Amino acid sequence: MTPYILSILQGSLLVIQVGLASLLVAVLLGMAGALAKLSNSKPAIWAANGYATVIRGIPDLVLMLLIFYGGQIGLNHLLEALGDFGPIEINPFTAGVLTIGFIYGAYMTETFRGAILAIPKGQMEAGMAFGLRPWQVFWRITLPQMVRLALPGFTNNWLVLMKSTALVSLLGLQDMTYLAKQAGAAARGEVPNASLLFLVFAGFIYLAMTTVSMWGLGWLEKKYSMGAGREQA
Repeated sequence: MTPYILSILQGSLLVIQVGLASLLVAVLLGMAGALAKLSNSKPAIWAANGYATVIRGIPDLVLMLLIFYGGQIGLNHLLEALGDFGPIEINPFTAGVLTIGFIYGAYMTETFRGAILAIPKGQMEAGMAFGLRPWQVFWRITLPQMVRLALPGFTNNWLVLMKSTALVSLLGLQDMTYLAKQAGAAARGEVPNASLLFLVFAGFIYLAMTTVSMWGLGWLEKKYSMGAGREQA
């Protein structure tokens, strides 16, 4: 039984890698989407709204399969049209990270957008009046306050994103869920209720990950909130 447990624990490291890589993609897309929605450019606003509509309208699993299988087909057709290129296969890890990041980038967009809107416009105007350039105003004034205001929504998005990493097992990536199912099938004759036992074990590991995340991000939120009440007063 010990080798199966060690195998599942090893799969948990892959879950963390997928989660952190997906979070990076989601944060970058979320920031771009938020700035697009708050811009004066109609094409940028339409693109950001279309992005959110796609995410709201298509289930996560369908998007993942579309990117993994449809992306490979489209890429190979494109390369075939450009010249004599061999078939290319999309790595399941890459497909999983890009899909999860793409999905949660839409939710991060609304989180960051709401946080930026909560910052008084007078602060940005004051920075411009002092001669700061727009990127300096964003970096020195908007971003630090946005981080504090966005942390509660960011925490919720991260927790859901972590749980969504279980979907990558459907692409053949040997994450914790995949290995738990494999261990249950292999130990069926050795361990009573093996499939249920190993899946419950994987569930407890997910619970431990989300609990640690909640504690860490909660501490970070308190740290960023220190003195905020006095500033507003």
